[in-house]
Amino acid sequence: MANPSAVCNGHLHHHHQKQNNLLKSGLYKKNGITKGMKKNGISNGTPYKKKIVEHFEQAPMYVAVLTFLGFGVGTIFGYLRDFMRAWGLEKRNVAAEREQQKDFVPLYQDFENFYTRNLYMRIRDNWNRPICSVPGPQFDLMERVTDDYNWTFRFTGRIIKNVINMGSYNYLGFAETDVNALKTVTIELQKYGTGVCSTRQEMGTLDKHVELEKLVAKFLGVEDAMVFGMGFATNSMNIPALVGKGCLILSDELNHTSLVLGARLSGATIRIFKHNNMQNLEKLLRDAIIYGQPRSRRAWRKIIILVEGIYSMEGSIVRLPEIVSLKKKYKAYLYLDEAHSIGAVGATGRGVVEYFGMSPDDVDVLMGTFTKSFGAAGGYIAGKKDLVDFLRTHSHSAVYATSMCPPVAEQIIRAMKCLMGLDGTTQGLQRVRQLGKNTRYFRRRLHEMGFIIYGNDDSPVVPLLLYMPGKIGAFARRMLEKNIGVVVVGFPATPITESRARFCVSAAHTREMLDTVLNALDELGDFLHLKYSRYSKSSHPELYEETRLELED
Repeated sequence: MANPSAVCNGHLHHHHQKQNNLLKSGLYKKNGITKGMKKNGISNGTPYKKKIVEHFEQAPMYVAVLTFLGFGVGTIFGYLRDFMRAWGLEKRNVAAEREQQKDFVPLYQDFENFYTRNLYMRIRDNWNRPICSVPGPQFDLMERVTDDYNWTFRFTGRIIKNVINMGSYNYLGFAETDVNALKTVTIELQKYGTGVCSTRQEMGTLDKHVELEKLVAKFLGVEDAMVFGMGFATNSMNIPALVGKGCLILSDELNHTSLVLGARLSGATIRIFKHNNMQNLEKLLRDAIIYGQPRSRRAWRKIIILVEGIYSMEGSIVRLPEIVSLKKKYKAYLYLDEAHSIGAVGATGRGVVEYFGMSPDDVDVLMGTFTKSFGAAGGYIAGKKDLVDFLRTHSHSAVYATSMCPPVAEQIIRAMKCLMGLDGTTQGLQRVRQLGKNTRYFRRRLHEMGFIIYGNDDSPVVPLLLYMPGKIGAFARRMLEKNIGVVVVGFPATPITESRARFCVSAAHTREMLDTVLNALDELGDFLHLKYSRYSKSSHPELYEETRLELED
């Protein structure tokens, strides 16, 4: 494996002889993926043969046609309403230029706002609903109504109690208010207060941060780790410290915005590969080695692959064994974002690295967040000590961002010790197993009902496809009437024909809660005609089953 410290100092060169040898070398064997499994952290070199089951069933043609038709009708009426607003026939509620500034460069781009004011506003009541309790398996919701078609809201003063929470990332149920569970957090709050008021490089490194970083490194099985106060900034502020001009980033097309922003801020060249498509990734790697940088044809200083463990909108799991094999074959680096997978998959909750039985040393940069499975805030970067020491000096978050507050650090320590069994109980392991049971049960029942759902059978992120724009609002409102809180997502956050509801399964969900949700979905699926599944084989697995990666140009 390439020395991870080279990620820091940037001295990575590819010689022509090496390039030829790499292109001639084989990656796959007939009996499976040539990837060493590991048990208790020890690689044994045996092929990885576990079948990866993911679902990406295509909707019937009439659904796609009706979806485009729905957007078309909405667009026509949007232009009609814009015309009426322009002539004063309808009240203009959006920001507009003053008459005195008509000759100025426009501050508000009218066309860019078209979708927001004409489509999003019609269903805006399904987002940003204020919660007034802990986001556990159930929560309390502040009721609000609108008198002007979602342009403004007013609160009624009524609290909607015990809404089943199917939207929060509370995978292991550590978002809780149990007094005994939060006892140590309360002690740290009284000792340290709520804030640090300084950066890590100045006076913001506390003994709690040191304790947490040592625990994270031990949990992941790596040399060192560094924690940050914000999960989004862990990606966006650290990627620019690792790569820059003259480097190449190969990014999965479905990567999170934080990865995309970090890649753009770095100044490196960015190339996108199709989601989990190893053929496409290898072609980009091979071309990068052969042709080098544009115009100059010099070798890239570094090539780094950016992927996620679990993709939060698709519910799919990264094909880590193949990617590790490719990155070793072409001497690239691998940056793995485990925001949704750490704690959620793997026999003991150690993420996709453990899920595939691999060694943490196979990944050059391990990133994750504490905002989901740990019920806290912030993120981490882990790996070789040289890498972490470099980031302590060069990371924008370390230099400019305020440190993680001590009570949050203690919450993460509490949850992580529970997962590791250091609290003297097996509660952490039970939570991981319960999450797996709940996930498989929920997904299986949805399949049986005839819904189209995306992703891996072991992923607690469960997207249920709605497709048509008119059904987004109807679905969320009807579910809330049944005291079930859901997250619905549409264009432009998803492809225009793939609007969806995204469920996040939790270990804290009881079987009764899940059955309540499933019964409501079964009834609503019939009412809104959402059961589109024909149990047809997805086109994605056919591509993934390929064992030969060489492509014809």
